[in-house]
Amino acid sequence: MDFPFLIGEKGYLRPVEMEDVDRFVRWFNDPEVRTTISSTIPMSHLREREFVEKLYKDNRDVVLAVVAKEGDVHIGVAGLHGIGMPNRNATFGIAIGEKTYWDKGYGTEATKLMLNYGFGTLALHRIMLLVYDFNPRGIHVYEKLGFKEEGRKRESVFRGGKFQDEILMGILESEWKG
Repeated sequence: MDFPFLIGEKGYLRPVEMEDVDRFVRWFNDPEVRTTISSTIPMSHLREREFVEKLYKDNRDVVLAVVAKEGDVHIGVAGLHGIGMPNRNATFGIAIGEKTYWDKGYGTEATKLMLNYGFGTLALHRIMLLVYDFNPRGIHVYEKLGFKEEGRKRESVFRGGKFQDEILMGILESEWKG
């Protein structure tokens, strides 16, 4: 394992490194991967290097590479963003960029690891996320882990030639079964 920070059964999460930038650029320019993330602009090496450089300049974001244990393959990225005190809130985000690893439980495990870290180590009270209504795989994972729909941003995203909803979901520390 290459610098594991949070370890699961199938995979582990490690700090993001500058060497990951090439994969990020490939993933986030792939139309199928980009469908479920908020960015719609072309991703360049320069933009991704700037993002990685800023990651460790403050403690408001914890972003980790998702790695499959078998073969030590970097397959995605997960993070807690805008970690805020005194309210003890954060926003969760995840992308599994290697499509051959979709629907194999890696995203679910990485989400669990991040929730355990957020509620256990960081002592967060609430973790929220935004998911598009046309992402049933993501919604299923989040509901399975205990996230609840808290609201909707109606027709706030233009994808697939039409306006679609963003769903606000959240989970409280007391609801997390870790």
